[in-house]
Parts: sequence; structure tokens; C-alpha cells
Amino acid sequence: MSSHLDPVALEILRNALTAAAAEMDVTVWRTSRSTIVRELLDYSTAIFDAHGDNVAQSARIPQHLNSMSTGLRTVLRDHLPLERWEDGDVVITNDPYCGGQHIPDILAFRPVFAEGQRIAIVGTLCHHLDMGGMAAGSYAATATEIFQEGLRIPPLKLVKAGVINDDLLAMMKQNVRRPDMLWGDLQAQLASLAVGEANIRKLADRVGATTLTEACARILDGSERAMRAMIGRIPDGIYDFEDFLDDDGIDAKPIRIHAVIEVRGEEMVIDLSGCGPQAVGPVNATLASSGSAVSYAVMAIADQEIPPNAGCYRPVKVIAPEGSIVNARHPAPVANRIATGHRLATTLLGALHKAVPGRVPAAYYGVSYVCSFQTIGAQGERGVLVEIEVGGSGAHDDTDGLNGYTYGMHNNSNIPVEMIESELPITLTGYGLLSGSGGAGRQRGGLGLFREWRIDSAEAVFTANLERFKHRPYGLEGGEPGRAGALWLIRGGERQALGSKVNNLRLLQGDTIRLETSGGGGFGAAAERLAVARALDQRLGYVAA
Repeated sequence: MSSHLDPVALEILRNALTAAAAEMDVTVWRTSRSTIVRELLDYSTAIFDAHGDNVAQSARIPQHLNSMSTGLRTVLRDHLPLERWEDGDVVITNDPYCGGQHIPDILAFRPVFAEGQRIAIVGTLCHHLDMGGMAAGSYAATATEIFQEGLRIPPLKLVKAGVINDDLLAMMKQNVRRPDMLWGDLQAQLASLAVGEANIRKLADRVGATTLTEACARILDGSERAMRAMIGRIPDGIYDFEDFLDDDGIDAKPIRIHAVIEVRGEEMVIDLSGCGPQAVGPVNATLASSGSAVSYAVMAIADQEIPPNAGCYRPVKVIAPEGSIVNARHPAPVANRIATGHRLATTLLGALHKAVPGRVPAAYYGVSYVCSFQTIGAQGERGVLVEIEVGGSGAHDDTDGLNGYTYGMHNNSNIPVEMIESELPITLTGYGLLSGSGGAGRQRGGLGLFREWRIDSAEAVFTANLERFKHRPYGLEGGEPGRAGALWLIRGGERQALGSKVNNLRLLQGDTIRLETSGGGGFGAAAERLAVARALDQRLGYVAA
């Protein structure tokens, strides 16, 4: 095939690269060990050009995918330049200040060579069950510095020229609560990288390394043009909005998230200078995490499909002062950085509603409801469960919000009840939609969920990193906010309210934890809701009679 690609050939290659990323995705799913990867699907896969720019990705998690290119370029710029990468290497890191997200997320990259030159890099990101630290799942709710959150791995070669670094692996396994799960999921990442590399090499063998390299550059340029055209269709102007985090788990004061969006022709400037200073507690986000939320929000309002890749980021400039909650300075703790990511996303969407009101719904639940359990048996044996629950999505101007729907920055599934109960001494005593949790409006916000875990082991330790207990998901155009979340300890038949951030709470056999998640905001005045829709809500139990 000629290196002068016509549009049809270019589109074929773009879809081939996307299919390669999707096959990497399936490989992780079919070979992983832990419930957080295998069932909850907390992982992502992507393909990068020879310079580290994301060219193609699987349909996985926006929070991961929008930041993986930033993470890889940080590794290449500050730690391991490309000239030190060899055929058969696998470089890993989980350090948020070396390009990572937070400590449970391990990035893994493998270079692809053909015709004597590096033509691409394949990458995976998996949320591992536990990476040590002061709380199971590495989600300490009261950490005040990153050193408390778990084992930090700088960019290092887990595999060098095809040979596993057993010393590095032994050190990692020594510092986590479930080394078998860590190694199992790492093997899934390695298998996925091998599949991705093989597919890219096949493409290079078919079309030539030079043609494939040219195709990657043109794919990025195409997405940039499409993004510029989309921004160009938004009215020029300055749009702002603010929302709040409840607290950081240490100080009860709310944390302001503020965005000013300026649209100028085919470019967009997003100024986050009005966000609060970095927190003492672990709700801070690095710029890579915050940039991921920006990319998600801008892509979410697109009025036509744009192939997602690093080209989409070029027309969008982000201003975020170092030392702020959205651009934390080392060694700020970041375990619950997704709380800030979600809130930044809802803030940006609130501002963009003023620019393109027909495209933006009311606020979704806006938090990853992370609960971790460490069960302790009579002989001291330990099990770890990390759950990430969801809530209701916000209503559109012509559609009710969706109930119990994974929305926004994440794209997780739920862990089946049977899987939890077969692996751990925990019984799920309740799971369902939470009546009345959606914000009222002409269109009703989606319902949140409730989920109850009963401890059947001798004892257990519980940690939670939650949000939206005080500041509810906003409604739009007169719609009401969704209900706030809640967390309860049920012991001996009595119910005790817990805060949104709980660290290493000791549970006894028979104790039950009940989580109630937020519903989405409503759209339009509630008085305008059709009578037939009200009747249906009552019949289905979505609202109180």
C-alpha cells in the first residue's frame, strides 16, 4: 500500500487500531483475577504513536483514557526517555507524581518495533485490588500525605528485553494485602500488551512501518480538525460555573470547584484558577487527573462523533495553578482524586450548559462511591473487597435521568452479589433503586441505589471515600437537585449515621453497612411534569405515593 493514504485506507487503519485496543481490552477481562478488574471492569487499554500520543483506545474509562497519554509523556520526559526502551520491555508506574492517577492504578507500557524502528507503544491501566498503605484497597480516607497511601512505583522496567524483573515483582508482592491478586492482574496486563504488540506488528507487516506511522499522525490531525470545528460551532463567549466538594475527610469545610470557559473561534481556554487550594485530606487531583475531566466534559458536548485521541486535546488550553485542589503539589495525598474529577466534570458541564443548553443534562450523582472491606477470619486470614457504586444520572430537557447508571468519568460495572458471597465472608442483604432520590422536575432525575453488606467473618475493617452527602447534584432550568447520599452502620438492630469519609472502622460479625447513593438532578420546573408521568413514577415506586 502506498504511504500516500487515501481517506478510505486511512479510515480502515484507524478502525484497525481501535480494534487492536479493543482486543487488548478483552484480553484483560478474560485473564484478570480480582473482582475489581474482572467484574467491576476498572481498567483501560490504548495504543499510542511512537512519541507517546494516544491514537486509539478501547471503550473503557474516560478518567483513565484521557490521562494515559499525559502519563506516558511524563514518563518519557522526566524518567525514561525513549532511547532507553528496548524491544520486549514493559515499563510500569503507579506514582501520581510520575504520570500516574492514584496508587491503586498501575500503568504499563510496551514499545512496538518493526523494520528496525519503534512504530508505536501499547498501554494498559488497571486498578489493582490493593497496593498497601494504611487502609485496605489503598483508599485511606484520612491520609494527609501520599506516603501513607501505599507503595509508590517510579517508572521502572517490570520486564526487560522479555525477562521479568523478579526483584521488583518480589518487592511489590511483599507490600500488598493480596499478592496473588496483584500478580494475577499484572499478568493480565502483560498478556494484553503482548496481544496489542502482535496486532500492531501485523498491521506494520501489511502496510509498512512508514505508512502506519503516517496514518497515526493523520488520525491525530483529523480529530484535531473535528474538535476545532465542533468548538467553532459553540457561540463565542465566557461561561462560568461553580460546584463544591463536601469536605476532604479531615476538615469539614467545603472545597470550591470553579471554572471559567472562554470560547474563541475554534479554541477553548478553561481557567481553573478559582478552585480552592489543595486539601490536607486525600481528595486532591494532579493536573493529569484534572485534565482528564476537562477532556471528558468537552468531548461529552460534541454535536457529532469525534474519534477520541490526543488530537482532541490540542485546541483546549487548561489554566490550573500549582498547589490548587486540581493541580496538587507533592506530597499531597490523592487516593480519592476522582471526587475532584467528578466535581470538576459537573462544574464544566454546568458552564457549558450556558453555551449549548440543548446538549447538557442536569448533574449526575458525581462521585465514585468507593467502599473497601478487609475481612479477618478466626485464624487471621484476610480478604479484600473494593466496591465502586454509582447513582442516578441527570435529566435532559426532554428525557428523564437514568436509574443506577454508571455515568460521567467512569464506566464501571457492578460486582455480582454471587461473586462477592462466593469469595468473601460477606452477605449482600439489600440492593436496589432508592425511591425518591431523583431530583423532581419536568423531567425527573435518575434514581440512586442502596446496597447493604453484612459481615459474616469474626471481624472486618471498613473504609469509605464518598461525596455528595452535603452538596447535592444540581438541577437545571428550575429542576430540583437529587437527594444527597448517606451511609449507615447497622449494629444490633440500631442504625447509626456515618460521615462520607470513614477510615478503618472496626466491624463485628453481624454488622451491616448500608450505602445510599445520590440521584441525578431534575430538569425544568416540577409543576410542568405531565400527570401521566407522575402516575407512572408512583406506580413504579420511583417517588413516594
